[in-house]
Parts: sequence; structure tokens; C-alpha cells
Amino acid sequence: MLLNETAEQIRSMEIRGAGRIARSAVAALRDHAAGLDTSDTASFLRSMKEAADLLVATRPTAVSLPNAVQAVMRSLEGVKGVEEGRAAIKAASDSFILSSRHAVEWIGEIGARHISDGDVILTHCNSEAALSCILTAHREGKAIEVFATEVRPRNQGLLTIQALNDAGIPTNFIVDSAVRSYINDVDLVITGADAITVNGAVVNKIGTAQIALTAHEARTPMLVAAETYKFAPRTILGERIAIEERETAEVLDPAIAAGLPHVRVRNPAFDVTPGRYVDLIVTEIGAIPPAMAYMIIRDHLGWGIGEFHKAFEIDERIQE
Repeated sequence: MLLNETAEQIRSMEIRGAGRIARSAVAALRDHAAGLDTSDTASFLRSMKEAADLLVATRPTAVSLPNAVQAVMRSLEGVKGVEEGRAAIKAASDSFILSSRHAVEWIGEIGARHISDGDVILTHCNSEAALSCILTAHREGKAIEVFATEVRPRNQGLLTIQALNDAGIPTNFIVDSAVRSYINDVDLVITGADAITVNGAVVNKIGTAQIALTAHEARTPMLVAAETYKFAPRTILGERIAIEERETAEVLDPAIAAGLPHVRVRNPAFDVTPGRYVDLIVTEIGAIPPAMAYMIIRDHLGWGIGEFHKAFEIDERIQE
């Protein structure tokens, strides 16, 4: 698929879900590198940097996207020729795509251990990782029931209930604002994440924070299922994750909006759930409390504060 086409599909949410976005982006980088018609190393590096910037700019909140792109682009460190660069990008891209797919399976196996026979589960949005936990528990023979939210305004909940229905799992489809009405019927909340900060705060689809607060009030445990590449290294430096605000038309018909000159439609795509409202974060390397998020960033992703200086040096070299 062409680079610009992939970027537009990510921007328009035709490609959605943090894992799918990340895999599509690195595949686009791999294909772009393979198709570049140049024998000049500097030109190759500049073109790859431009491609990376284009992809990262499409969705500012989904940390999996810049993490994936950076993991692939880091493979260009020290390359001395175009063919070496192409090979490095291909190897890094293929490795990321494979590990990303396996990560969802491993998260499902680990997450299913926290689901008991007879549990009623509430989930929000359409998370591969969260669904993997639920579907794995079902395949293990656990009798479970699910409440799935509608997920306004893009209705991603329709994708979730389709997957649950296809698996034969009894499912209740509810509007987002009905969560409080049913939380006392729920044993466990499982959501995904688009980003996790150094202090364990979870950035996920809008409405997650309200669900977490409701679950906390009801003393219902909340699990977040997320691949390790969704942890946000730059939050070590105090950088905030940008919350994407999408177009008015997703919420209100433009013809109606045009007749309301004093009304401003706000459409944030994500919100932030403080770590104190999350009981466990389930990753492919194990389940951790939110307070251990820094250890994932430092020990698994390899991002201590010192690593940022190295990354900036690589970035400066590519831009030269």
C-alpha cells in the first residue's frame, strides 16, 4: 500500500485500533523504503524521515504509532548505504509486526487468568487486547457474559459486539451513558489503551475515565490490556500526551451545525484515567500495577532519561 494512502486511512480511522495502526504504519515504512529510487544515502535517510513524520502526524494520541515508527527508524542508526538501510528497515518492520501480533495472544492468555468462571465483564471501545482476554477466557470454557458500550460518536462498539457474537458469548449492548445503571451487575471491567504514561495513567477512548470512576465507586476491579509499545517514554520528561480532537461532523450534521452559530461542538477522541482507578495493566510480559509503568519504559523498552539524548542525536543525523 502506498505511504500517502496508508497515512490517510489512519487519519480517517479507516484503519483503527492502536495495534492495527502501528502495524500498518511500519508496513508502509518498509514498502516505502523498498520503493525509493535513489542510491544516495543522505537522500534515502531524508525521505525515510519525511515518511516517518507523515505517519506520526496522522494520529497524535495513539502512542503505539510513534513508538512503532521510532523502533523501525532506529534501525537506520549507523547504516552506510541505501541497500543496508532498506534491509534494516525491512528486518525491523517484519520483527515489529510479528511481535505485535503475538503480543495480543500473550495478553489474552495472561488476562484470561484474571477472569473467573461466571464473571460478567464490561468493556469499552474496540480493543484487540481487551477482546483477546475475553475471547481466551471463553475458549477456556469459562461461562462469561459481557456488557459492551456503543462508543459514541464512531460506534466502535459495533465491531466489539460482532466479535463477541461470532464467538457465541452472551452480550448486552448499551449506550455509553448507561454504564452507571449496570455497573453493580458487573464483576470486572476490561478496556484497552492507546497510551500509558510513566505514572500509570491510561489514555483511551473517550468515556473510559468515566467508566473507571464508576467502577471505582462500585468497587469493581478494572483491568487495562495493552501491549508494551503503548507505554509512552517521553512522559518521563514530563511531556503530556496530546488529546486528539476530531471534526464536528462526527457528532453533529454540518447542515445543523451551520444553523447554530453560537454553538461549538467539542469532540475529543480520548480521555485520561488516573492510575489510581486501575487495578492491573495486562501486558504481553505480565500483569503489573500502574505504579510499575516506569519499569516497562526503562527495562523493557529501554528508555531511561539518558536514552533520549541518543535518540535526539540519531534524529539530528537523519535530518542533516
